[in-house]
Amino acid sequence: MWKLVLAYDGTDYHGWQVQPDHITIQGELRDAIARITGETVLPQGSGRTDAGVHTLGQVASFALAAPIPEANLVRALNRALPAAIRVLSAERMPQDFHARHSALGKTYEYRIFRGEICPPWLARYVFAMPAPLDLTAMQQAAARVCGEHDFTSFTATDPDREQEESGAAANNVRRLLLSEWRQEGELLMYRVQGNGFLHHMVRNLVGTFLEVGRGNVTEGQITEILKARNRTQAGPTAPARGLFLVQVDY
Repeated sequence: MWKLVLAYDGTDYHGWQVQPDHITIQGELRDAIARITGETVLPQGSGRTDAGVHTLGQVASFALAAPIPEANLVRALNRALPAAIRVLSAERMPQDFHARHSALGKTYEYRIFRGEICPPWLARYVFAMPAPLDLTAMQQAAARVCGEHDFTSFTATDPDREQEESGAAANNVRRLLLSEWRQEGELLMYRVQGNGFLHHMVRNLVGTFLEVGRGNVTEGQITEILKARNRTQAGPTAPARGLFLVQVDY
């Protein structure tokens, strides 16, 4: 079993998962592997990143019959893949390794540009928002979602997940180990680490924390929103372009 670590600019892709009539990361990787090895495999990702979401450390797994040295596979894939997708490393793993099922946790980062004029070379990778924000209140709000909670209020309907669970009650309980904001120059960044994330969960958390920053929601209401287990109680979904999957832990 192979384990790849990838970075990609998701701007021009319709997310990770293969879809009819859309260019996706999984599809591009599948095609590149086929051109190099002649083998048809569908790489499994650690998760399905949405259209426009970027990664610094997505993980994919797949089996190959061809005996290719690790460094050679990295070089060959990077020659075959578009410039927006890079393979950072490749290593052989035990046969039972699976990019998604073996994952113990993930870290995401959301980036907001706070300056008046967003440089064009950053525009694809940040949510530009120069409006005044109460950063102290946002930090306090972020701290309230640490620990184990039911995050139903912060998830979007995921038809693929519902189909996989075959009618079973959805388990929306997740444990967050880190949830914090930090400012670096004109960039305001939200970093969150947890044992798993629901569909649109990080973007919905960010959208809600921004409502706290604007003064439309109090930081104390975050606990009430969690307890409500109702998506309509939380804030809007932040744009995909500011979100990065930073790393996957095993």
